[in-house]
Amino acid sequence: MAIRFKDKLAIILGFSAGAVIGVVFFDLLPEAFSLSEKQYSISTISTVVVAGFLFYMLLDRLSVLHTHQHENNTNNRGRIGAGSLSIHSFLDGVAIGVAFQVSVSMGILIAVAVIAHDFADGVNTVSVILKDGGKNKQAYRWLIIDAVAPVAGVISTLFFKIPDASFGILLAIFSGFFLYIGASDLLPESREKHPGFLVTIMTILGVALLYFATILAR
Repeated sequence: MAIRFKDKLAIILGFSAGAVIGVVFFDLLPEAFSLSEKQYSISTISTVVVAGFLFYMLLDRLSVLHTHQHENNTNNRGRIGAGSLSIHSFLDGVAIGVAFQVSVSMGILIAVAVIAHDFADGVNTVSVILKDGGKNKQAYRWLIIDAVAPVAGVISTLFFKIPDASFGILLAIFSGFFLYIGASDLLPESREKHPGFLVTIMTILGVALLYFATILAR
């Protein structure tokens, strides 16, 4: 969808921004706090989120500097964004596998939640590639990686088990990553390309979609 309607990329970016921000506040952060509450305080998890945000900001700024120095690498930022989203999808798969180790019902619940918002992840992956000069072929390649990543995550849990507290820290780090992607990258970019009210509506719809998907999965 993101490739076919790339001439409407601003609207898709607006929706993607809302979806990414929704993933953080309705999925990643609650899970991070819940999994880590026995070993880490709320302030510690919040600090990890900020660290993730700043770390991703540094990567983004360095990629921009590299882009200015090497004009043939105009989609470095897109690769960083798509790579981060793919790693997040991998962790989604790990979450499914770990949940099934607890109980079948919990595994199904987490799987439903992952499937609900991984559609948005796919759109986001394509969006961050196309908006920074990537070609359709690159977008398809990253979309396949993002689709395979959660399956690989599930399979990986057959070989090891991540302690809840450690998994919570990982989710907190990625919360910081996606806050930057949504609020500091996708949202400003969508407003710049299409400053109309429609983009704002699409952002709200993106947030709402993730909210209801999370509620239904509980």
